[in-house]
Amino acid sequence: MATVEMIGSRNGLEIIACTVSAQALAKVVEGQVDAAVLPIENSLHGSVAEHYDLLLELPVRIDGESLLRIRHNVIAMPGVKLEDVRKVMSHPVALSQCRKFLAGHREFEVVPFYDTAGSVKHLMGDELRDVAGIAPGLAATVYGAEVLVAGVEDHAENYTRFHLLRREDTAVAEGSVAEVNKMSLAFAIEHRPGTLVAALQRLADAGVDLTKIESRPVPGSPWEYIFYVDVRFETAEKAEAALTALREHCRMVKVLGRYRAA
Repeated sequence: MATVEMIGSRNGLEIIACTVSAQALAKVVEGQVDAAVLPIENSLHGSVAEHYDLLLELPVRIDGESLLRIRHNVIAMPGVKLEDVRKVMSHPVALSQCRKFLAGHREFEVVPFYDTAGSVKHLMGDELRDVAGIAPGLAATVYGAEVLVAGVEDHAENYTRFHLLRREDTAVAEGSVAEVNKMSLAFAIEHRPGTLVAALQRLADAGVDLTKIESRPVPGSPWEYIFYVDVRFETAEKAEAALTALREHCRMVKVLGRYRAA
């Protein structure tokens, strides 16, 4: 859904499902696919930590982002009624976002599954008439299932932010540079008092707007961190000024991508 929203359902678009995120990005790096779409943050559940690590480690860049409103539905085989359901399965994050509904149905055995839509595919493929999945409505359409209960998420204002990721050396699309107004960065600083404050002050002095900050531990170096920030900027000159100021202060800076904010 996020892929179609960002790229459009143009002729020739082929979406290849991968088991894990590292596999999806490996296909990008190896040139097997043109791009990958991965979630980076949910408005309720928070950031996807693994994806920050992959962005730093691999030669990929963020080329775009989108916001997708998340609607969770109870989905089962055609003809199945809610009272027939004994087991509900879905991705652990989706289950955690439907706690109120599940708490009201103690008769359900709640089972974590690898994917939301995958739970519907599984119950349809194995013809499980006592099982329901929690997934987007599109999953019911794709796999021929039926929505038993729509909108079972705890909060209506539930959004996931997705990144469109390409290989680092891929040419930038013509005309897209003029629309760029957001940049994602990773940086490391010396482990001394005040260094993070000083880094953030340099971004402020350059005139960019800090919209997110995230920290991830450095493997093998206890209590040291890589910081990830998103900044919005009005002009390319301000973005360059922010980068220059940060590079003068930090021991490592990596631009993860410049793109149009969703």
